[in-house]
Amino acid sequence: MAKILVAEDSETELALLQEVLGSTPHEITTTTDGLEAETAARGGGFNLIILDVIMPGKNGFQVCRSLKTDPNLKNTPIILLTSKAEASDKFWGKKQGADAYITKPYEPMELLLEIKKQLGGA
Repeated sequence: MAKILVAEDSETELALLQEVLGSTPHEITTTTDGLEAETAARGGGFNLIILDVIMPGKNGFQVCRSLKTDPNLKNTPIILLTSKAEASDKFWGKKQGADAYITKPYEPMELLLEIKKQLGGA
């Protein structure tokens, strides 16, 4: 069982994510803003982090960059899950260190397969 941190400020999107992830054996922790996500990630021992891009506090790009420059977290996979679908957004997300970039709306199976991939098939 992996520990997954989910940062999403939309109650509707968070409920959907919890429903999708509820079908997995993983332990899910949620936050609703970028600063909370960054703090939780630094102290939580997570195996995977899923970040929305547009959040209060810090956006997902900023959180991703901050976590990927932390020697203790640089190898923790990060999935950016966002409605920002422009090629430049995807480029920027990868430049900040994101391991995957999924745009909303998404198919639940797409997210589950990416999670499995990022966790090394676990």
